[in-house]
Amino acid sequence: MLIRLGCRLQLSLPQPTPLIAMLSVHHSRYADVVRADDLATTPRVPFRGYRDGFGNWCTRMVAPAGDFILTTDGVFRDTGLPDPLAPEALQHAVQDLPDETLVYLLGSRYCDTDLLSEEAWRLFGQTQPGWARVQAVCDFVHGRLTFGYHHARATRTAAQALSEGVGVCRDFAHLAITLCRCLNIPARYCTGYLSDIGAPLPDPAGDFAAWIEVYLGGQWWVFDPRNNGPKFARFLVARGRDATDVPLTQSFGLHVMADFRVWTDQTAAENPQPTGRN
Repeated sequence: MLIRLGCRLQLSLPQPTPLIAMLSVHHSRYADVVRADDLATTPRVPFRGYRDGFGNWCTRMVAPAGDFILTTDGVFRDTGLPDPLAPEALQHAVQDLPDETLVYLLGSRYCDTDLLSEEAWRLFGQTQPGWARVQAVCDFVHGRLTFGYHHARATRTAAQALSEGVGVCRDFAHLAITLCRCLNIPARYCTGYLSDIGAPLPDPAGDFAAWIEVYLGGQWWVFDPRNNGPKFARFLVARGRDATDVPLTQSFGLHVMADFRVWTDQTAAENPQPTGRN
């Protein structure tokens, strides 16, 4: 199947402001590109890209004062298959983990492992290590937190999410990551596009999604504590320790988000005509 995806962010800036954007689909999906989701700006400004320490593609620029729009719009192939499952995947002993996974056992800005370690072992210490333990964590987070956009708060940590019992998808991800790390399972934060194709009408508002990847059985696997079930047409944009590492835009000065739109639509055409949403 073909998926048209993209976003449009309109910022209002009081003065010229350095900006880093992280909006391009991750290089792990390059083989699926039909039409690249190249970044465009209005007004046009010079920019250059670089790859950060986590392998994410970042774009640097200086946004002018006034209204500034960033847009991506691409077409990608997708198998239409749901996220893979591997119930037999085993948990590694810490001493056997690859060196590059160890950073995903440590606490980070939103994943306060020091506060939740005792609770993690109390809740899940008797579960079967491996896939079953991670799924138990996701089941718990999915049932413990109530989702709602009105619950969004940029400073909420995993421990606060557990205490408050509310959040958005990033809070679900942070809490699940933190509990996994406390249980010696490497876990990292992912952000990207997640199709709402087939969702009950009316369609939910378009947005970027957050999910997690955990290291089991010698590879990374997708888990989604917010939806708590396999989904399809999932397109990674960036991954890191937590949301701190993967902001969609990082401005080095004041700005106001005046408009924000995201789309992930199934299309029959490799070069569909633009719609009113972008």
